[in-house]
Amino acid sequence: MWDHEIKAMASTHAIIAASVFMATVLPAAFVESFSVYGTHLVWIYAVSFVVTVVSVAVFWLLGVTPPTKKHTLGYKLSRLFRCCLYFFLSCLFFHTVVVLYGAPLIESALETFSLAVLLTSLTTLRCLCVLGPNVQAWIRVFSWHGAMSVWDTCLQITVSCTLIGAWFGAFPIPLDWDRPWQVWPISCSLGAVIGFLTGLVVAPTWIHYHRKQLTYKCK
Repeated sequence: MWDHEIKAMASTHAIIAASVFMATVLPAAFVESFSVYGTHLVWIYAVSFVVTVVSVAVFWLLGVTPPTKKHTLGYKLSRLFRCCLYFFLSCLFFHTVVVLYGAPLIESALETFSLAVLLTSLTTLRCLCVLGPNVQAWIRVFSWHGAMSVWDTCLQITVSCTLIGAWFGAFPIPLDWDRPWQVWPISCSLGAVIGFLTGLVVAPTWIHYHRKQLTYKCK
């Protein structure tokens, strides 16, 4: 069972990683003078949109998303509305946290909110896809030893790597290097995406290694 889930996870992560690459390359064909630095907000929203669409589609096709208890149209619409609401509230939450960490409150509000959208797409969206709009399940997964499945552990790793990457990405900003990637929020968003991609690689590898360790101990 674990082998099947790990292979499905590795395939899913490969597809999502490829979508990030495509979101970085393809806009150049439609946006004049597109670059990660020069048109950074376009890149942020391209990555956020592609990751959102691909993640929802792939997780739904794999059947990872928890099934609804009711099959009525009203319940499904209510569930969809709650997912959208959680996504929006997550954007506001990340925006607030980033401002509290020192981001400009008014001067670069659009840039800050764009970073919040990116962080939400890379973290909260995965929780919605795997756990649904269930806050209790989220609390369980991110509590100490709360993971009860392969996908729970995957959430812990990818979300942690993304947030750590964004946090480390903030370190070069105040340094007097005068580099184009030090402009807010380029280094933070790059750090978040690099951390996210790192989590996509680390999660299946770590879970596979952990499974082998458990198997060895059982013997």
